[in-house]
Amino acid sequence: MGSEKWIAIISVALFAMFVGEMLSVYNFMINIPVNDEFLRSFEPDPKIIQFVSIGVAPAGILAGVAFLLSKQYGSKQIGGMIIVGGLIMFVGMFVCYSMLDKIDDKFITDLVRYMPILFMILSAPVIGVGIYLTKLKKKHPKKEYF
Repeated sequence: MGSEKWIAIISVALFAMFVGEMLSVYNFMINIPVNDEFLRSFEPDPKIIQFVSIGVAPAGILAGVAFLLSKQYGSKQIGGMIIVGGLIMFVGMFVCYSMLDKIDDKFITDLVRYMPILFMILSAPVIGVGIYLTKLKKKHPKKEYF
């Protein structure tokens, strides 16, 4: 297996890790115990920024690198993995957005409210790049007869 396939696999894993982290933070904000004041002073913005920097930013970069490495010959496998990564991010952010109604107003910030929308929008180019890569035809070298 070429290095571009491993890079695409790691990209999908990082997309899934980011979605898991975001779901855990949103679930935590829903289920914070009422009587624990230490947990009630939780600030979600630094955690979300941390999860973006260790999850989705490297995943996007790795998906781009896998695309660039396989762009010359096209690859249905790598394109499919990039599409799966984009779909994982879209579905996960949709679930996070649907959890906003259950979160206490004290924890709702602009970042908590708009981050799922932003990454749902950003999943479209990821899926588009994957589709482009699956539709790309292999270039055949021209034969020189003389």
